[in-house]
Amino acid sequence: MARESILVVDDQPTSIKLIQSILAGEGYQMLVAANATEALQAIQTSRPDLILMDICLPGLDGLALTKLLKSNLESRHIKIVAISAYASPGDDERITAAGCDGYIPKPINTRTLATSIREYLDK
Repeated sequence: MARESILVVDDQPTSIKLIQSILAGEGYQMLVAANATEALQAIQTSRPDLILMDICLPGLDGLALTKLLKSNLESRHIKIVAISAYASPGDDERITAAGCDGYIPKPINTRTLATSIREYLDK
């Protein structure tokens, strides 16, 4: 079973619960944050292996937070996968430009989420 830690940054409690239930069942250690401030605190104290980053967050959005994390020597190694229900033309380019390692659309496909996360962690 997995031992890596995953930080879910999302302001939607139902999304967090769904992701947590799937990935905790796979053995991942789960951390959660509802905004950028909580995410930064969690990263400082626990150093997750991967972050699932919602693009639309209150305050500092997910792409701006990703840029901040990727510009910092202590956090740039953390894999960040964007998640969003609001995919629009050009989002792939914005997500890549921000430094995300990938993208998972919402609604989350519960059958493939664990496999997708494993693939990102193994890259």
